[in-house]
Amino acid sequence: MLSPFISGHLNQRVFWREVLTVKALLMGWVVLIFSIPLAGLAETADDLEEPSGPVILTVSGNVGLTNVGSEAQFDRAILEALPQHEFDTTTPWTEASNHYRGPLMRDLLARLNAESDTVHVVALNGYEAEIPVSDFEEYDVILALEKDEKAIPIREYGPLWVLYPFDQDEALLSEKIRFRAVWQVMHIDVR
Repeated sequence: MLSPFISGHLNQRVFWREVLTVKALLMGWVVLIFSIPLAGLAETADDLEEPSGPVILTVSGNVGLTNVGSEAQFDRAILEALPQHEFDTTTPWTEASNHYRGPLMRDLLARLNAESDTVHVVALNGYEAEIPVSDFEEYDVILALEKDEKAIPIREYGPLWVLYPFDQDEALLSEKIRFRAVWQVMHIDVR
């Protein structure tokens, strides 16, 4: 049999261990309860962040995801955060083969939950073109952000260029496709 001093001391230790266990459990519940409302404020994969730099592209129309009113506005950083695709190609407007990089047009439209058979693309110089979305499914058409690992200046068809991989298929060298390869893109309307 234990002396009353030892058994009292053991009971105190058990008592305080239980108090600390209950306290730890309560603290865990408190943290959980207060973190649940904050989880709803966190940005999800379905959110499109607002541009923090100059807007270089606006997408409107039948899009399910927007970030400024009823439009999706992109600065360079937001476009660069999309999966990038690269290819080398010559074009009817450049002298040699160059290396181009940018998001696939089909990925851009998918990111915005866009639903359409056609997009209307408008350039800085006022040029406009209707492009069937089937082009983006059939070919790896990109919204070129870079040429030879550098941002594309306006005087060289930038800052954005709907660019077809012209060297991949002879059919892409047709006049019809050339009219769809819009440079100096500033607006896309999903119709």
